[in-house]
Amino acid sequence: MTKPSLLRSALRRGCVLMPGAFNAAVALQIEQAGFPAVYISGAGLCNAAAGVPDIGLLSLEEVARLAGYIAKAVKIPALVDADTGFGSPARAVRTFEELGLAGLHLEDQVFPKRCGHLAGKQLVPARTMAAKLRTAVGARRDKNFLVVARTDARSVEGFDAAIQRARMYLEAGADAIFPEALENPVEFKQFASHFPGVPLLANMTEFGKSPLLEARKLAAMGYRMIIFPLTCFRASMQTTEACLQTLQKKGTQRAWLHRMQTRKELYRLLRYEPS
Repeated sequence: MTKPSLLRSALRRGCVLMPGAFNAAVALQIEQAGFPAVYISGAGLCNAAAGVPDIGLLSLEEVARLAGYIAKAVKIPALVDADTGFGSPARAVRTFEELGLAGLHLEDQVFPKRCGHLAGKQLVPARTMAAKLRTAVGARRDKNFLVVARTDARSVEGFDAAIQRARMYLEAGADAIFPEALENPVEFKQFASHFPGVPLLANMTEFGKSPLLEARKLAAMGYRMIIFPLTCFRASMQTTEACLQTLQKKGTQRAWLHRMQTRKELYRLLRYEPS
């Protein structure tokens, strides 16, 4: 089965949890842990690979190269954050499709975009976004390649506007809806009630506007994809900072050896057997 077919099949079976990978090694760990899919966060790539904030500073070529490494490293499907489409949603779809991604999501913010959980976001007109989605859907060669429409309307125009935009985006051909930055469990439940049978994506990012709801509760509401965009990145950064503080103070890493991945474990993850 193709990666898009694998993702579609997983969605039909139930709710798919997708931890975010900011490089291929982390994607391999996600696969090894038993998750059925991986998410490639735009923020994760910007923060980890380029050391810049999530404000659309990476080009399609840069994101595609990094996402391609991740997609090729694992057997599970990967969904990629395509921001606002990099100026050409058709080119973005075909680029990611050729690299083996299972799908992407496009958002209705203006460029340059902002993190979905920050203030100051601005949206393009709903009709503009709908046209972008029609172009994206029409450009795919594999009908199973997933095109997810993200709307940031909740924080800008209100909850009802997010519902109205989502309906328009589905009419334009979107396969799934990603309502960004819903603010409480009631909103998650109410949003889902308007779209029975539609694959919905919930973003469980830390320190944002949305509460961290358990997967089983979101699945019961009707959500079929749950992403954890920066969970691994944040945990890694916190651990690295603590390790560096010890190294700076003690001049040795010996106290950290029991908390490190061993050379043998790394080689096993990479499926490498040195002679």
